[in-house]
Amino acid sequence: MLDPRLNDWGLPRAQTAMAAAVDLFACVDADMDVRAQEPAVLVPSGVAIHIADPLLAAMILPRSGLGHRGLVLGNGVGLIDADYTDQIMVSLWNRNPPGSPPIRVRPGDRIAQMLFVPVARPALQVVQAFSRASDRSGGFGSTGV
Repeated sequence: MLDPRLNDWGLPRAQTAMAAAVDLFACVDADMDVRAQEPAVLVPSGVAIHIADPLLAAMILPRSGLGHRGLVLGNGVGLIDADYTDQIMVSLWNRNPPGSPPIRVRPGDRIAQMLFVPVARPALQVVQAFSRASDRSGGFGSTGV
């Protein structure tokens, strides 16, 4: 915990018993407006983690309701590696059309969610041909519309 206000707001936590992710708070000092179509802004979460397990990682995802209203992550999805130990920053971007009202972020707002996921570490190797054929080829749309 890097921001003492989390003593009042609480540490990142799941909001329901079956929630998959924990919410991250905006640890900003004052209200901020994220304006439509302007460059993404970095918002501190007030926390740092050390996963320390190479078979785990954390993903930073937008909150569904905020994303529906236009507040998404500037980098699409954030990835926190097991050896990263600095503060988690959330890149916020207002994807609404130019001229739309800004989206206000207040201190303590839940702005993103962090999902812990397993990491598979395959042993890649170069081959001349695959050991079995597949009907899937052609890239995007290979299964039809």
